[in-house]
Amino acid sequence: MDENRSIMIGSDHAAFELKEKIKTYLSGKGYQVEDVGAKGTASVNYTEYGKKVSRSVSQGEVPRGILLCGTGLGMSMVANRFPNVRAALCCDIFSARMSRLHNDSNILVLGGRVIGDVLAFEVVQAWLDTEFEGGRHLDRIKSIEA
Repeated sequence: MDENRSIMIGSDHAAFELKEKIKTYLSGKGYQVEDVGAKGTASVNYTEYGKKVSRSVSQGEVPRGILLCGTGLGMSMVANRFPNVRAALCCDIFSARMSRLHNDSNILVLGGRVIGDVLAFEVVQAWLDTEFEGGRHLDRIKSIEA
């Protein structure tokens, strides 16, 4: 399968249902989705799943990931602790596009208790469809990584 069509996804219990819907959406669009958990709505520690996805993106095992928790805040904090990870918490299409266009985000973070599934699908699609613009933005990314 094309590496660019591979996505790792993880969530906590609060965003489990939205994660499942996004997995179905992505599979229907031809993406290979690797789900690292959670496996249900029983309470779990979100950091476990955030670390799995972030570590894989950080080490180049997968090109992109999607993380979900109740608000998206906790997963964002976990993900951005990893080198080479640029996680973006997005609740709207414009932010999703700009996170890719100017920041080359490689993990999309969503709040399962914040965003509805229809808007989440549109945010995911905008994030996937937008390419990094490069240019002056690449210098900024290099500065972040330094």
